[in-house]
Amino acid sequence: MPRPGAASGRDGPLSSSSAFRSVPPTADVVIIGGGVMGASAAFHLAEAGVTDIVVLERGDLACGSSGKPIGGVRAQFSDPLNIELGSRSLRAYEDFPHRPGADIRLDTVGYLFLLTTDRQAADFEAGVRTQNALGVPTRMIAPDEAHRLCPYVSTDGLVAAAYSPDDGHARPVLVVKGYADAAARAGAIFATHTTVTGIDTAGDRVTAVHTDHGSIACNTVICAAGAWSGLIGDMVGIDLPVRPVRRQLAFTEPLVPPAPRIPFTIDFTSSAYFHNSDDGLLFGLADPRQPDGFDTTWTPEWLELFRDAVRTRAPELADMRTVGGWAGLYEVTPDHNALIGRSGELVNFLYATGFSGHGFLQAPAVGEILRDLHLDRAPFVDISPLSADRFRSGAEFRPEAHVV
Repeated sequence: MPRPGAASGRDGPLSSSSAFRSVPPTADVVIIGGGVMGASAAFHLAEAGVTDIVVLERGDLACGSSGKPIGGVRAQFSDPLNIELGSRSLRAYEDFPHRPGADIRLDTVGYLFLLTTDRQAADFEAGVRTQNALGVPTRMIAPDEAHRLCPYVSTDGLVAAAYSPDDGHARPVLVVKGYADAAARAGAIFATHTTVTGIDTAGDRVTAVHTDHGSIACNTVICAAGAWSGLIGDMVGIDLPVRPVRRQLAFTEPLVPPAPRIPFTIDFTSSAYFHNSDDGLLFGLADPRQPDGFDTTWTPEWLELFRDAVRTRAPELADMRTVGGWAGLYEVTPDHNALIGRSGELVNFLYATGFSGHGFLQAPAVGEILRDLHLDRAPFVDISPLSADRFRSGAEFRPEAHVV
Protein backbone atom coordinates (compact mmCIF):
# COMPACT_ATOMS: atom_id res chain seq x y z
CA MET A 1 0.00 0.00 0.00
CA PRO A 2 1.21 3.52 -0.61
CA ARG A 3 2.14 5.04 2.69
CA PRO A 4 0.26 8.12 3.88
CA GLY A 5 2.04 11.18 5.11
CA ALA A 6 3.10 10.86 8.70
CA ALA A 7 0.53 12.04 11.17
CA SER A 8 1.55 14.78 13.54
CA GLY A 9 0.10 16.37 16.64
CA ARG A 10 -1.10 14.64 19.76
CA ASP A 11 -1.26 10.83 19.82
CA GLY A 12 0.58 10.18 16.56
CA PRO A 13 1.00 6.78 14.93
CA LEU A 14 2.31 3.88 16.95
CA SER A 15 5.93 2.98 16.64
CA SER A 16 6.50 -0.71 16.11
CA SER A 17 9.09 -3.28 17.06
CA SER A 18 7.72 -5.81 14.55
CA ALA A 19 9.24 -4.64 11.26
CA PHE A 20 9.79 -7.84 9.29
CA ARG A 21 12.71 -8.96 7.20
CA SER A 22 10.50 -11.80 5.95
CA VAL A 23 6.85 -12.64 6.45
CA PRO A 24 5.55 -16.10 7.38
CA PRO A 25 5.10 -18.31 4.29
CA THR A 26 1.53 -19.26 5.17
CA ALA A 27 -1.40 -17.91 7.16
CA ASP A 28 -5.03 -18.72 7.71
CA VAL A 29 -5.99 -15.02 7.51
CA VAL A 30 -4.06 -12.12 6.03
CA ILE A 31 -5.37 -8.68 7.04
CA ILE A 32 -4.22 -5.77 4.89
CA GLY A 33 -4.14 -2.60 6.95
CA GLY A 34 -2.88 -1.95 10.47
CA GLY A 35 -5.40 0.68 11.50
CA VAL A 36 -8.32 0.37 13.88
CA MET A 37 -10.33 -1.84 11.51
CA GLY A 38 -7.47 -4.28 10.91
CA ALA A 39 -6.57 -4.38 14.60
CA SER A 40 -10.21 -4.96 15.58
CA ALA A 41 -10.53 -7.79 13.06
CA ALA A 42 -7.32 -9.39 14.33
CA PHE A 43 -8.47 -9.18 17.94
CA HIS A 44 -11.91 -10.64 17.30
CA LEU A 45 -10.53 -13.46 15.14
CA ALA A 46 -7.85 -14.31 17.69
CA GLU A 47 -10.37 -14.20 20.51
CA ALA A 48 -12.48 -16.71 18.57
CA GLY A 49 -9.55 -19.12 18.35
CA VAL A 50 -8.10 -18.26 14.95
CA THR A 51 -4.38 -18.59 15.62
CA ASP A 52 -2.72 -18.07 12.25
CA ILE A 53 -3.26 -14.35 11.53
CA VAL A 54 -0.89 -11.94 9.81
CA VAL A 55 -1.61 -8.21 9.69
CA LEU A 56 0.28 -6.31 6.99
CA GLU A 57 0.92 -2.59 7.38
CA ARG A 58 2.99 -0.40 5.06
CA GLY A 59 4.06 1.93 7.88
CA ASP A 60 3.53 1.88 11.62
CA LEU A 61 0.28 0.74 13.17
CA ALA A 62 -2.32 3.52 13.09
CA CYS A 63 -0.25 5.64 10.70
CA GLY A 64 -3.25 6.32 8.43
CA SER A 65 -6.73 7.55 9.29
CA SER A 66 -6.61 5.81 12.68
CA GLY A 67 -3.76 8.08 13.78
CA LYS A 68 -6.14 10.96 14.36
CA PRO A 69 -5.80 12.47 17.83
CA ILE A 70 -9.41 12.04 19.01
CA GLY A 71 -12.23 10.04 17.50
CA GLY A 72 -15.92 10.49 18.15
CA VAL A 73 -18.02 7.52 19.24
CA ARG A 74 -21.75 7.63 18.81
CA ALA A 75 -24.91 5.80 17.86
CA GLN A 76 -26.66 8.98 16.70
CA PHE A 77 -27.42 8.10 13.07
CA SER A 78 -30.53 8.33 10.93
CA ASP A 79 -30.84 4.71 9.77
CA PRO A 80 -31.15 1.45 11.76
CA LEU A 81 -28.04 -0.26 10.34
CA ASN A 82 -25.61 2.54 11.23
CA ILE A 83 -27.34 2.93 14.60
CA GLU A 84 -26.80 -0.78 15.33
CA LEU A 85 -23.13 -0.60 14.32
CA GLY A 86 -22.55 2.52 16.41
CA SER A 87 -24.48 1.32 19.45
CA ARG A 88 -22.76 -2.06 19.59
CA SER A 89 -19.36 -0.42 19.18
CA LEU A 90 -20.10 2.14 21.87
CA ARG A 91 -20.86 -0.66 24.32
CA ALA A 92 -17.58 -2.34 23.35
CA TYR A 93 -15.65 0.87 23.96
CA GLU A 94 -17.27 1.24 27.37
CA ASP A 95 -16.08 -2.29 28.18
CA PHE A 96 -12.59 -1.80 26.68
CA PRO A 97 -10.77 -1.65 30.06
CA HIS A 98 -11.94 -5.26 30.61
CA ARG A 99 -12.03 -6.56 27.01
CA PRO A 100 -9.42 -6.52 25.60
CA GLY A 101 -8.06 -4.55 28.56
CA ALA A 102 -6.76 -1.02 27.92
CA ASP A 103 -7.46 2.57 28.87
CA ILE A 104 -8.63 4.38 25.71
CA ARG A 105 -9.48 7.65 27.49
CA LEU A 106 -13.15 7.31 26.68
CA ASP A 107 -15.00 10.48 27.69
CA THR A 108 -18.78 10.14 27.57
CA VAL A 109 -19.59 13.81 27.10
CA GLY A 110 -22.42 13.30 24.60
CA TYR A 111 -22.90 14.50 21.04
CA LEU A 112 -24.68 17.78 20.31
CA PHE A 113 -25.86 18.62 16.79
CA LEU A 114 -26.83 22.29 16.35
CA LEU A 115 -29.68 22.85 13.89
CA THR A 116 -30.52 26.13 12.18
CA THR A 117 -33.46 25.28 9.89
CA ASP A 118 -36.87 23.73 10.35
CA ARG A 119 -35.99 21.07 7.77
CA GLN A 120 -32.91 20.04 9.72
CA ALA A 121 -34.96 19.84 12.90
CA ALA A 122 -37.61 17.70 11.22
CA ASP A 123 -34.99 15.32 9.81
CA PHE A 124 -33.31 14.95 13.17
CA GLU A 125 -36.65 14.43 14.93
CA ALA A 126 -37.27 11.47 12.62
CA GLY A 127 -33.79 10.16 13.39
CA VAL A 128 -34.37 10.49 17.13
CA ARG A 129 -37.53 8.38 16.85
CA THR A 130 -35.57 5.66 15.07
CA GLN A 131 -32.72 5.87 17.60
CA ASN A 132 -35.09 5.70 20.57
CA ALA A 133 -36.80 2.64 19.10
CA LEU A 134 -33.40 0.93 19.08
CA GLY A 135 -32.57 1.92 22.66
CA VAL A 136 -30.43 5.00 21.99
CA PRO A 137 -31.39 7.80 24.45
CA THR A 138 -31.12 10.71 22.02
CA ARG A 139 -33.49 13.64 22.46
CA MET A 140 -34.35 16.91 20.77
CA ILE A 141 -33.62 19.93 22.94
CA ALA A 142 -34.34 23.65 22.81
CA PRO A 143 -31.64 26.25 22.06
CA ASP A 144 -31.42 27.32 25.72
CA GLU A 145 -30.60 23.77 26.82
CA ALA A 146 -27.99 23.49 24.07
CA HIS A 147 -26.36 26.63 25.48
CA ARG A 148 -26.40 25.18 29.00
CA LEU A 149 -24.70 22.02 27.77
CA CYS A 150 -22.16 24.00 25.75
CA PRO A 151 -21.74 27.60 26.96
CA TYR A 152 -19.85 28.54 23.79
CA VAL A 153 -23.03 28.12 21.73
CA SER A 154 -25.00 31.21 20.75
CA THR A 155 -28.74 30.69 20.52
CA ASP A 156 -29.18 33.42 17.88
CA GLY A 157 -30.74 31.73 14.86
CA LEU A 158 -30.61 28.31 16.49
CA VAL A 159 -33.85 26.39 15.87
CA ALA A 160 -33.15 23.26 17.92
CA ALA A 161 -30.47 20.71 18.74
CA ALA A 162 -30.19 16.94 19.00
CA TYR A 163 -28.37 15.55 22.02
CA SER A 164 -27.24 12.00 22.74
CA PRO A 165 -25.79 11.76 26.28
CA ASP A 166 -24.15 8.33 25.92
CA ASP A 167 -21.87 9.33 23.03
CA GLY A 168 -18.47 10.98 23.33
CA HIS A 169 -14.87 10.55 22.17
CA ALA A 170 -11.81 8.37 22.77
CA ARG A 171 -8.21 8.01 21.55
CA PRO A 172 -7.95 5.92 18.36
CA VAL A 173 -4.24 5.19 18.76
CA LEU A 174 -4.88 3.69 22.20
CA VAL A 175 -7.67 1.56 20.74
CA VAL A 176 -5.39 0.23 17.99
CA LYS A 177 -2.70 -0.55 20.54
CA GLY A 178 -5.18 -2.27 22.86
CA TYR A 179 -6.55 -4.49 20.12
CA ALA A 180 -3.13 -5.20 18.61
CA ASP A 181 -1.50 -6.07 21.93
CA ALA A 182 -4.30 -8.50 22.80
CA ALA A 183 -4.23 -10.10 19.35
CA ALA A 184 -0.44 -10.45 19.49
CA ARG A 185 -0.66 -12.16 22.88
CA ALA A 186 -2.99 -14.68 21.23
CA GLY A 187 -0.48 -15.33 18.44
CA ALA A 188 -1.35 -12.82 15.71
CA ILE A 189 1.63 -11.41 13.81
CA PHE A 190 1.79 -7.70 12.95
CA ALA A 191 4.19 -7.20 10.05
CA THR A 192 4.76 -3.47 9.93
CA HIS A 193 6.79 -1.60 7.31
CA THR A 194 5.66 -4.30 4.92
CA THR A 195 4.15 -3.29 1.59
CA VAL A 196 1.63 -5.38 -0.34
CA THR A 197 2.89 -5.66 -3.92
CA GLY A 198 0.41 -8.10 -5.45
CA ILE A 199 -2.25 -10.73 -4.82
CA ASP A 200 -2.60 -14.10 -6.58
CA THR A 201 -5.95 -15.68 -7.39
CA ALA A 202 -7.07 -19.02 -8.83
CA GLY A 203 -10.66 -19.46 -9.90
CA ASP A 204 -12.88 -17.83 -7.31
CA ARG A 205 -10.27 -17.68 -4.55
CA VAL A 206 -7.31 -15.63 -3.41
CA THR A 207 -4.31 -17.92 -2.99
CA ALA A 208 -1.45 -15.69 -1.90
CA VAL A 209 -0.48 -12.16 -0.93
CA HIS A 210 2.89 -10.84 -2.09
CA THR A 211 4.84 -8.26 -0.10
CA ASP A 212 8.25 -6.65 -0.32
CA HIS A 213 9.30 -9.05 2.46
CA GLY A 214 8.01 -12.26 0.90
CA SER A 215 4.80 -14.03 -0.08
CA ILE A 216 2.10 -15.54 2.12
CA ALA A 217 -0.14 -18.40 0.98
CA CYS A 218 -3.47 -17.89 2.76
CA ASN A 219 -7.06 -19.06 3.14
CA THR A 220 -8.70 -15.65 3.65
CA VAL A 221 -7.74 -12.05 2.86
CA ILE A 222 -9.37 -9.10 4.63
CA CYS A 223 -8.97 -5.68 3.05
CA ALA A 224 -9.00 -3.06 5.81
CA ALA A 225 -6.74 -0.61 4.02
CA GLY A 226 -8.81 2.52 4.52
CA ALA A 227 -8.27 5.21 1.92
CA TRP A 228 -5.93 2.88 0.02
CA SER A 229 -8.47 0.06 -0.33
CA GLY A 230 -9.27 0.86 -3.94
CA LEU A 231 -5.66 0.06 -4.84
CA ILE A 232 -5.91 -3.30 -3.09
CA GLY A 233 -9.18 -4.05 -4.88
CA ASP A 234 -7.53 -3.26 -8.20
CA MET A 235 -4.95 -5.99 -7.54
CA VAL A 236 -7.70 -8.62 -7.70
CA GLY A 237 -10.10 -6.92 -10.11
CA ILE A 238 -12.64 -5.93 -7.45
CA ASP A 239 -14.11 -2.44 -7.47
CA LEU A 240 -13.94 -0.88 -4.01
CA PRO A 241 -15.12 2.67 -4.76
CA VAL A 242 -13.20 4.60 -2.13
CA ARG A 243 -11.69 8.04 -2.67
CA PRO A 244 -9.26 9.71 -0.26
CA VAL A 245 -10.21 13.18 1.02
CA ARG A 246 -8.09 15.25 3.39
CA ARG A 247 -9.63 16.45 6.63
CA GLN A 248 -7.89 18.89 8.97
CA LEU A 249 -8.17 19.90 12.59
CA ALA A 250 -6.43 22.24 15.01
CA PHE A 251 -5.73 22.59 18.72
CA THR A 252 -6.12 25.73 20.78
CA GLU A 253 -3.44 26.91 23.12
CA PRO A 254 -4.03 25.92 26.77
CA LEU A 255 -7.08 27.80 28.02
CA VAL A 256 -7.09 29.81 31.23
CA PRO A 257 -9.49 29.42 32.90
CA PRO A 258 -9.89 25.84 31.64
CA ALA A 259 -12.62 25.11 29.12
CA PRO A 260 -15.83 23.71 30.58
CA ARG A 261 -16.48 20.03 29.91
CA ILE A 262 -18.65 20.15 26.79
CA PRO A 263 -20.26 17.68 24.40
CA PHE A 264 -18.76 16.86 21.02
CA THR A 265 -20.53 19.81 19.36
CA ILE A 266 -21.31 20.09 15.64
CA ASP A 267 -22.82 22.99 13.72
CA PHE A 268 -24.72 20.86 11.22
CA THR A 269 -25.03 23.57 8.57
CA SER A 270 -21.30 24.22 8.23
CA SER A 271 -19.94 20.89 9.58
CA ALA A 272 -17.72 22.86 12.01
CA TYR A 273 -17.15 20.90 15.22
CA PHE A 274 -15.29 21.32 18.48
CA HIS A 275 -14.77 19.55 21.78
CA ASN A 276 -12.39 19.28 24.73
CA SER A 277 -8.84 18.10 24.10
CA ASP A 278 -6.41 17.90 27.01
CA ASP A 279 -5.94 21.50 28.25
CA GLY A 280 -7.82 23.22 25.42
CA LEU A 281 -10.21 22.60 22.57
CA LEU A 282 -10.00 20.78 19.26
CA PHE A 283 -11.45 22.43 16.14
CA GLY A 284 -12.47 20.70 12.92
CA LEU A 285 -14.41 21.29 9.73
CA ALA A 286 -14.97 19.40 6.47
CA ASP A 287 -13.87 21.68 3.62
CA PRO A 288 -16.35 21.01 0.77
CA ARG A 289 -13.80 22.26 -1.77
CA GLN A 290 -11.10 19.79 -0.73
CA PRO A 291 -9.94 17.81 -3.80
CA ASP A 292 -9.41 14.06 -3.67
CA GLY A 293 -5.90 12.85 -2.97
CA PHE A 294 -3.47 11.34 -0.50
CA ASP A 295 -1.91 14.64 0.59
CA THR A 296 -1.86 14.89 4.39
CA THR A 297 -0.02 18.19 4.68
CA TRP A 298 -1.54 20.38 7.37
CA THR A 299 -2.27 23.84 6.00
CA PRO A 300 -3.25 26.40 8.67
CA GLU A 301 -5.16 28.48 6.09
CA TRP A 302 -8.17 26.14 6.35
CA LEU A 303 -8.74 27.52 9.86
CA GLU A 304 -10.28 30.64 8.35
CA LEU A 305 -13.14 28.45 7.13
CA PHE A 306 -13.68 27.25 10.68
CA ARG A 307 -13.48 30.75 12.14
CA ASP A 308 -15.95 32.10 9.60
CA ALA A 309 -18.36 29.24 10.35
CA VAL A 310 -18.36 29.74 14.13
CA ARG A 311 -18.52 33.54 14.27
CA THR A 312 -22.29 33.30 14.50
CA ARG A 313 -22.80 29.92 16.14
CA ALA A 314 -19.96 29.97 18.74
CA PRO A 315 -18.35 33.41 18.44
CA GLU A 316 -15.88 33.04 21.34
CA LEU A 317 -14.10 30.29 19.41
CA ALA A 318 -13.48 32.47 16.36
CA ASP A 319 -10.72 34.44 18.09
CA MET A 320 -9.05 31.66 20.06
CA ARG A 321 -5.37 31.14 19.29
CA THR A 322 -4.31 27.76 17.96
CA VAL A 323 -0.97 25.97 18.42
CA GLY A 324 -0.81 23.54 15.53
CA GLY A 325 -2.94 20.88 13.99
CA TRP A 326 -3.17 17.65 12.08
CA ALA A 327 -4.35 16.40 8.69
CA GLY A 328 -5.59 12.92 7.86
CA LEU A 329 -7.73 11.15 5.30
CA TYR A 330 -11.36 10.21 5.09
CA GLU A 331 -12.10 7.14 2.96
CA VAL A 332 -15.23 8.28 1.15
CA THR A 333 -17.71 6.21 -0.87
CA PRO A 334 -20.29 7.58 -3.33
CA ASP A 335 -23.11 7.38 -0.78
CA HIS A 336 -20.96 8.12 2.32
CA ASN A 337 -21.60 4.69 3.81
CA ALA A 338 -19.22 1.83 4.46
CA LEU A 339 -18.29 -1.12 2.28
CA ILE A 340 -18.52 -4.31 4.36
CA GLY A 341 -18.85 -7.82 3.06
CA ARG A 342 -17.54 -10.72 1.03
CA SER A 343 -16.60 -10.42 -2.63
CA GLY A 344 -19.03 -12.04 -5.01
CA GLU A 345 -16.15 -12.92 -7.34
CA LEU A 346 -13.58 -14.11 -4.78
CA VAL A 347 -15.27 -15.96 -1.96
CA ASN A 348 -12.35 -15.67 0.45
CA PHE A 349 -11.78 -11.93 -0.07
CA LEU A 350 -13.48 -9.90 2.67
CA TYR A 351 -13.48 -6.12 2.97
CA ALA A 352 -14.30 -3.40 5.49
CA THR A 353 -13.55 0.07 4.22
CA GLY A 354 -15.04 3.32 2.94
CA PHE A 355 -16.42 4.42 6.30
CA SER A 356 -16.50 8.10 5.30
CA GLY A 357 -15.49 9.32 8.74
CA HIS A 358 -17.31 6.63 10.76
CA GLY A 359 -14.66 3.90 10.84
CA PHE A 360 -13.36 4.47 14.34
CA LEU A 361 -16.77 4.59 15.92
CA GLN A 362 -17.91 1.40 14.14
CA ALA A 363 -14.67 -0.61 14.39
CA PRO A 364 -15.56 -2.94 17.29
CA ALA A 365 -18.81 -4.05 15.66
CA VAL A 366 -17.19 -4.45 12.26
CA GLY A 367 -14.40 -6.55 13.76
CA GLU A 368 -17.08 -8.92 15.02
CA ILE A 369 -18.68 -9.02 11.59
CA LEU A 370 -15.40 -9.84 9.84
CA ARG A 371 -14.78 -12.61 12.36
CA ASP A 372 -18.19 -14.10 11.66
CA LEU A 373 -17.82 -13.85 7.89
CA HIS A 374 -14.51 -15.72 8.08
CA LEU A 375 -16.02 -18.39 10.33
CA ASP A 376 -19.16 -18.67 8.13
CA ARG A 377 -21.39 -17.48 10.94
CA ALA A 378 -24.29 -15.07 10.61
CA PRO A 379 -23.28 -11.59 11.88
CA PHE A 380 -25.39 -9.88 14.52
CA VAL A 381 -26.85 -7.58 11.87
CA ASP A 382 -27.59 -7.91 8.16
CA ILE A 383 -24.79 -6.07 6.37
CA SER A 384 -25.90 -6.91 2.82
CA PRO A 385 -26.97 -3.26 2.19
CA LEU A 386 -23.30 -2.30 2.62
CA SER A 387 -22.00 -4.66 -0.06
CA ALA A 388 -19.65 -3.02 -2.57
CA ASP A 389 -21.82 -4.51 -5.29
CA ARG A 390 -24.61 -2.06 -4.49
CA PHE A 391 -23.11 0.52 -6.81
CA ARG A 392 -23.15 -1.87 -9.75
CA SER A 393 -26.77 -2.77 -9.12
CA GLY A 394 -27.86 0.83 -8.57
CA ALA A 395 -29.05 0.05 -5.03
CA GLU A 396 -27.05 2.69 -3.17
CA PHE A 397 -27.52 2.75 0.57
CA ARG A 398 -29.50 5.73 1.81
CA PRO A 399 -26.91 8.50 2.32
CA GLU A 400 -25.93 9.19 5.91
CA ALA A 401 -25.89 12.93 6.45
CA HIS A 402 -23.86 12.95 9.68
CA VAL A 403 -20.33 12.77 8.33
CA VAL A 404 -18.26 14.24 11.18
